[in-house]
Amino acid sequence: MASTQLRLGQQALAVLDVALRVPCIFIIDAIFNSYYDPGSGWAGAMGKVLVRVMGVVSNSVSTPESNSGPLSNCGGHLGSLVPACQKILLYPCYLLLNSYQNQGILISSMVLLLSQKALFKFYTLFFAVLLGMAAVLINYYATSHIDFYSAYYKAALGFRLLPRNGPTLWLGMAAVQLVFGVGYVFLLNLQSVFAALVVLDIMIPLWGLMIELPADVRQLVAVFSGLALALNTAVCLAMRLKWFYYSCRYVYLLVRHMYRIYGLQLLLEDTWKRIRFPDVLRVFWLTRVTAQALILVYVVRAVRRESGDATGGVTDGGSDSQGYLLSWDVFWDLTSNLIISGCDSTLTVLGMSAVISSVAHYLGLSILAFIGSTEEEDKRLGFVAPVLFFILALQTGLSSLDPEERLVRLSRNMCLLLTAILHFIHGMTDPVLMSLSASHVSSFRRHFPVLLVSSALFVLPVVLSYALWHHYALNTWLFAVTAFCVELCLKVVVSLTVYGLFMVDGFSNVLWEKLDDYVYYVRSSGNIIEFLFGVIMFGNGAYTMMFESGSKIRACMMCLHAYFNIYLQAKNGWKTFINRRTAVKKINSLPEMRGDQLRDIEDVCAICYQEFATSARITPCHHYFHALCLRKWLYIQDTCPMCHQRVYVEDESRDRAAFSNNNGGYAAPQDVAAEAPGGDDHGQVDAELPGEGGAAGGQAAGEPDNELLEDNDSIEYDEDEWGTQNGNAHIEEDYINDDTDSTED
Repeated sequence: MASTQLRLGQQALAVLDVALRVPCIFIIDAIFNSYYDPGSGWAGAMGKVLVRVMGVVSNSVSTPESNSGPLSNCGGHLGSLVPACQKILLYPCYLLLNSYQNQGILISSMVLLLSQKALFKFYTLFFAVLLGMAAVLINYYATSHIDFYSAYYKAALGFRLLPRNGPTLWLGMAAVQLVFGVGYVFLLNLQSVFAALVVLDIMIPLWGLMIELPADVRQLVAVFSGLALALNTAVCLAMRLKWFYYSCRYVYLLVRHMYRIYGLQLLLEDTWKRIRFPDVLRVFWLTRVTAQALILVYVVRAVRRESGDATGGVTDGGSDSQGYLLSWDVFWDLTSNLIISGCDSTLTVLGMSAVISSVAHYLGLSILAFIGSTEEEDKRLGFVAPVLFFILALQTGLSSLDPEERLVRLSRNMCLLLTAILHFIHGMTDPVLMSLSASHVSSFRRHFPVLLVSSALFVLPVVLSYALWHHYALNTWLFAVTAFCVELCLKVVVSLTVYGLFMVDGFSNVLWEKLDDYVYYVRSSGNIIEFLFGVIMFGNGAYTMMFESGSKIRACMMCLHAYFNIYLQAKNGWKTFINRRTAVKKINSLPEMRGDQLRDIEDVCAICYQEFATSARITPCHHYFHALCLRKWLYIQDTCPMCHQRVYVEDESRDRAAFSNNNGGYAAPQDVAAEAPGGDDHGQVDAELPGEGGAAGGQAAGEPDNELLEDNDSIEYDEDEWGTQNGNAHIEEDYINDDTDSTED
């Protein structure tokens, strides 16, 4: 129970930490995308910043001159909301940013990078200042305006939160001021005496209203009350200014220390995780889009109600005329405007990337759970998808385009991103297909999900290509999407073909020696076609850069594409071809045993554990393997699977010593036995096959060229038994150490 409460508490702190960092992103985005006009004064400049923070930008609502859609008449009504919003929130934002963009960005960035404890303390002081300002403003409006309720009515956009006249109004105002005063005192942690004085200072102007003092006296009392509260706030902030300085200095020293010790990359990664930047961007984008959607829906309904009242009849239908439902055209226009305004700056593009990251992450986890994969590397879809989206946005200059062009470009980028995600999903399903087919799993429930996903990966690109070719003319973008779709279909066909070959081999009762060659031919054909597609896409990108939209980012991406998708792929393919050719050459150079010699071995292949039916290849270290099994091993490394000695040795330097089988017995091919001299220094090959194993007859234990002719990889001995093995022959310590090291490798 305690652990559950602790976990919930940590999650609540994490949510609060993210929520408190989001306003910094709003302010930075507003400052970067607002333009200061010296003739408009501080009010106009801050109004632009405020409108930007609220997300009510010019491209989010169509004007009558630029669009004739369902939202064409909403621009004037939305513009009438700006003065009211400025009256409510303009002055606090002005004090926060002080109308200096560089200082506002610096302060917002510092607050964004604060530690969790320092962030909570900063917002405690900030909310205390806001409560004090709200109390002062309420006192000022209450004492300066005769019709206080009318001013409140306009400020509150028509919501009647307080009664209109009489003593109930003053009691309600007193309750609100009392709440503000108590909150101010609690957040600043004032002592009891000062706390009482502060609450009394806030309530005095309302007492002047209740006893009906003259207007000049009421205003004077409100001014002195505000000055006293401002002085107290300044003193409290000055006393905590030292703490704020040391907090900022601590962050600076920590960043400098991590940069010097760990480098820039680890510093950025640590900061990225510490402030939960993806979550902050995600909340920023969703909050911004939600606020815009609410404002646009409110304006559209208000316009529809006014138009219905003006005509005196029904406009679009019984329910729509009341403004409760939106038609499909209006809904599409709202969605289009929200999407356009959701990628109109670099920060909003980052926010959209964070949302795409979350969607792709859970999509990847769902597919992994559906196909039954547990690979950790396959869970990177939530990282790959947003990176690709952000690179495409930078490459095409998405945020700097006009609204209509931005929507078209965004839809094209999403099509490219969809094909990339499908390619990544194929990379997740292909290993599962290969493992199921190679392990001969017969359960239909294990095969069906992977085959279903593979079929979907073949059908979806075909449907996407057909739909795009049906609605768009041929251009470089459509050519790129089509090429990616065809490449994906080709990959799926290759994977299913290899899967079918392995399944046929699994149901076969005999060894299919040509299986590896067929798999290699199928995969090589697919890789060659994929390489050709990479070259074609490089040419398509070069044409786009030279004749359509050239940029430095596109040039960098083309260089990366040329290196990873063309050069490295060609290099790896050629390396695989050389390895196969070298492996075949090595296999053909090794002696082969057939017929009666195989019966003398009385052993199995140490790789596949199957008996030698027709032939066996002998390595220079005197071990026996199937030619096919040894060739597969030699694709990976040029050592014996048993003793890790080099397999390929030149003919003139090949050892002519006795041949040992994998279990300690001895046999020699007829050609090798005939060539061995009777007085060879290495000893005569014994014709007998001792059943219990041991040293070759006639071979002295004390000869310097004595070798360990017995493989001990599959047998464990105690230390006392080492001296009794192999005819009590002395085993050199260096040999044992070398064999152990190579085995570990």
